[in-house]
Amino acid sequence: MFSVYLFTLFAFLWGLVGTPVAIALAREFRLLDKPGGRKKHSVTMPRGAGIVLWSGYLVWALFTGNLGVEVPYIATGATLIFLVGYMDDMHSLPPLFRMVFHIVAAVWVIYPLPVPLWQRVLLIFWVTGATNAYNLIDGMDGLCLTITLLTSLCAFFMLGSLSWQPFCGLVFGVLLWNFPSPRTFLGDGGSTLLGYICSAELAWSIFPNLFDTGFIRLSLILLFLGGVPVIDTLVAMTRRVLHKKSPFLPDRGHAHHKLQDAGCSKAVVLVILGIAHIVVMGIGYRLLGLDILEILH
Repeated sequence: MFSVYLFTLFAFLWGLVGTPVAIALAREFRLLDKPGGRKKHSVTMPRGAGIVLWSGYLVWALFTGNLGVEVPYIATGATLIFLVGYMDDMHSLPPLFRMVFHIVAAVWVIYPLPVPLWQRVLLIFWVTGATNAYNLIDGMDGLCLTITLLTSLCAFFMLGSLSWQPFCGLVFGVLLWNFPSPRTFLGDGGSTLLGYICSAELAWSIFPNLFDTGFIRLSLILLFLGGVPVIDTLVAMTRRVLHKKSPFLPDRGHAHHKLQDAGCSKAVVLVILGIAHIVVMGIGYRLLGLDILEILH
């Protein structure tokens, strides 16, 4: 247990100290997010946080010891997700090209699970969707990292998996550079990485509870465990289809955009969506058969 706390501290310091180094490297190699279009920031921002998250998670996975058999699978898939996202940050890649690699990474991490084939297929679909959903909500300072932190804390509290603790430390260390006064952005490499790690780790954490779970119930469990990113993405895509637009067309119709346009400050938006995320995930855990009151006792 002490080693877990030690690695959590190490991961936090990695995020806190490594981020300014990554910021300098992003400026040096012109990995920058320029203002304009739908973007609200007024200055050019380096996209260096993603490499800190990826390298920190990889170092932890290599040296932490075996907290779970899933760690090598998740770390390998996360590396593929990050590299594709990082390439996209440097030079825009075709969406279909990115999606193929996201599916491959999802298959890689889900295939070893000892669950029926139909559950594997559903989980692969969910991990792929959540990977992209976390990217789509990364439209406001601190939001994607805060949602990730809340996902990790809820999972640790409800499921007790020790692998969530160092991840929390790493994310929190980077968050301090992204909110309230952002010095760096995640980029697609960072946001898709967070979505992949959260969904893949959740899939491995909950699979013992999935036996004898039907298709509709499991679909609802995954929908709610996906929280704000997944639900917001589904709502946004449905709205676009109803307006006879491409479901993949970016716009300012996500929940955080609407709250900001209504006059809410970034801090208020984080609180509102953070609470909503916890409530929605709580419903998912309840459907999974986990009761917070029983856990408290």
